Amino acid sequence: MARESTHARRAVLVVAGVVILQALLVTWFAWPSKNLAPRDLPIVVAGPAPAVAGVVDRLRTERPGAFQVGTVADSSAADAALRNRTAYAAIVIDRSGPSLHVASAASPTVATLLAQATGELGNGQPVPVVDVVPSPSADPRGAAFAASFLPLLITSLACGAALLFVVGSHLTRLVAVLGFGIVAGLATAAAMHGLGVITGSYPLSAGVIALVTVAISGTVTGLGAVLGPAGIGIGALLVVFFGNPISGLTGAPELLPKPWGTVGQLLPPGAGATLLRSTAFFDGAGAARPLWVLAAWSVAGLGLTLVGHYRDAGRTG
Repeated sequence: MARESTHARRAVLVVAGVVILQALLVTWFAWPSKNLAPRDLPIVVAGPAPAVAGVVDRLRTERPGAFQVGTVADSSAADAALRNRTAYAAIVIDRSGPSLHVASAASPTVATLLAQATGELGNGQPVPVVDVVPSPSADPRGAAFAASFLPLLITSLACGAALLFVVGSHLTRLVAVLGFGIVAGLATAAAMHGLGVITGSYPLSAGVIALVTVAISGTVTGLGAVLGPAGIGIGALLVVFFGNPISGLTGAPELLPKPWGTVGQLLPPGAGATLLRSTAFFDGAGAARPLWVLAAWSVAGLGLTLVGHYRDAGRTG
C-alpha cells in the first residue's frame, strides 16, 4: 500500500509539473505573436526637404515610438538602404505623391503592416507599393520559410541529445556534431532551394544552416557533457523553447515587445533566421552580427564538450 501511495504521489508531481510547464510554454509562445507591433522599426524617407520633414513629423506624432525614421536624398538611396538591410521600408516622395518601397524578403509581415500604416499618407488615395527585394514567388508570405525552421531546430536539439545517450566518447560526439552540421546543411539547403523557399547561393545557405545546427546540437551536447542529463533540458529550454518565440522568424525583431526582440537575436533561432535571410535574399547584407552570434554558440558548445572530455580523462587518469 505504501509503495502504491509513493507511486501515486510521484505521478501527481509529474503530471502537475508537466501541466505547469505546458501552460508556461503556451503563454510564452503565444504572447509575442499576440503583441506584434512596430517598435523603433527602421524606415527612411526620401524626397524634397519640406515634404520629407512633414512626413517625418507626422509619423513621429501619430505613431510615437513605432518607427526609427531616417532621411536619404532620393529613391536610389532609399532602395539601397533596403538592399543593405539598414531599413525595412522607405517612403519616397516625388511630384506624383508618396510611394512606399518595401523589401518583403526581409519580412512579409512588416511589408503588410507598413502598407496599412502608411495608407493615410495618400490623403484618401492608395499609396503605391514597390517591392524592391521581393519574397520568392513560391513563398510570397514567408510561411514556408518559417515552417522550415522549426524542424531544423527540433532535429538539431534531438541530435545533440541522442549523441549524449548513444555515444560514450566526448571527442566522438564533437566530431559527430560537426559531421551532422555539414550533412544537415547540405540536405536542408537543397530541400529549401528545391521548394523555392530560399534563393541565392546554395553553398552559402548550406553553410548557414550547418552553423545553426552546430550551434544548437553543440550547445546541447556541451551542456550535457558538463552537467549530465540536466544539461539537455537546459539546452532545450534555452536555445529552442525560449529562443524560438522571440526569434522574429514570422515577423521581425522590431515587432516584438522590448527587450525580447533584441534578446532573441542573441540566441541561435533568431540569429539563424536573420543570417539565412541575409545570405538568401540580400547578398549577405546584415550578416555580420548573426554570424558572430552563431559562431559564439558553436564554439561555446564544442568547448564545453572538450571540457567534459578532459574532466573525465583526468578522473580516469
